[in-house]
Amino acid sequence: MGEPRLVASGDELDELVRELMGADRYAIDTEFHRERTYLPRVALVQVAWAGGVALIDAMAVDLAPLAQVLTEPGEAVAHAAEQDLEVLLHACAAVPSRLFDTQVAAGFLGLSSPSLATLVERFVGVRLPKGDRLTDWTRRPLTTAQLAYAAADVAHLLEARQTIRSELEGRGRLTWAEDECRLLLTRVRQPQDPTTAWWRMKDARSLRGQTRGVAQSVAAWRERRAAALDLPPRFVLPDLALVSIAHRPPRDKEELGAVRGLDSRHLKGPVGTELLEAVAEGLELPAPALRLPPAEEVDRRHRPAVALAAAWVSQLAFELEIDATLLATRADLQALLRGDPEARLVRGWRKELVGEPVRRLAQGRAALAFDGRGGLVLEARSGVPASPHAPDSELDAGP
Repeated sequence: MGEPRLVASGDELDELVRELMGADRYAIDTEFHRERTYLPRVALVQVAWAGGVALIDAMAVDLAPLAQVLTEPGEAVAHAAEQDLEVLLHACAAVPSRLFDTQVAAGFLGLSSPSLATLVERFVGVRLPKGDRLTDWTRRPLTTAQLAYAAADVAHLLEARQTIRSELEGRGRLTWAEDECRLLLTRVRQPQDPTTAWWRMKDARSLRGQTRGVAQSVAAWRERRAAALDLPPRFVLPDLALVSIAHRPPRDKEELGAVRGLDSRHLKGPVGTELLEAVAEGLELPAPALRLPPAEEVDRRHRPAVALAAAWVSQLAFELEIDATLLATRADLQALLRGDPEARLVRGWRKELVGEPVRRLAQGRAALAFDGRGGLVLEARSGVPASPHAPDSELDAGP
């Protein structure tokens, strides 16, 4: 595609946007850091289209005009796009109207979360240059090696997309991949709801009684303060301290100072007072205000079905050459068996391929058996229990 174009001014970005507006499809990627900020800090946006490759210096220009391209009908092609979508949403207040995620799509061809280098070599026959994964993209000027590495992230995506799409069409799975990419667009991470931040705590589901209210209130305070200061939540209050406070709520500053994981740098200024207020609020939190994590467990009677179904799904994925997590995760199986109307297995291609067979298994209308070659087969249940003392000939005869 030739040398990449570096876009480092508003006029240059406006010109690029005009060129991209008419593109049927374009490849896109981002380079960002989030180690020391609440929101991801984008440093570079790479774009490839029929006209070439452009590298947009997000440290030098406002990315807002790029929203005009994202909201057009053109298809965005990206690899492992979930975090890129979040970055674009924060930087441009928009995400692509259409998406083809090459990593997701390759999962329907048997590749389990392939790296970009693996994917490009497999579908394009090109080895990407190696780069420093820990490079600092916010430092300027960018080196020649950094620019080459960044350009390579998008230079071959359109060609890879074409090959993957053709193979998916040949297997009758293109609509499956397209549906999954559409779903990915609906899951773009919005800002954390402060009242649910405590769900991310270690062992959050094991908390009981007032500890839940304290965890919710203090974690919400931490989330709001982190957002206001643009800092990672752990910088405001370490995870260990949050857990300690939930299990043993401090009543005054003396007790607060003894909390494990806290030191003076976390309690400067009014922070200690605010934290104690959050604890007091949590201790008095009324039951209707408590935000509980979504249920994940199923009835004890169905737990064997989850285990059996998970084994069958693993084999089915191997036979069909599909990434098993795309077929059904353990959480998907649990959601199906507890009757969750939003479960992935109750609609679309997953319902026919996985959902209905698992329902029959759980209802006792189907059974899993070894196929004699080390594999599993899901078949109609005979209803005839096998005696441990029955001779092989009797077992072979069936009902």
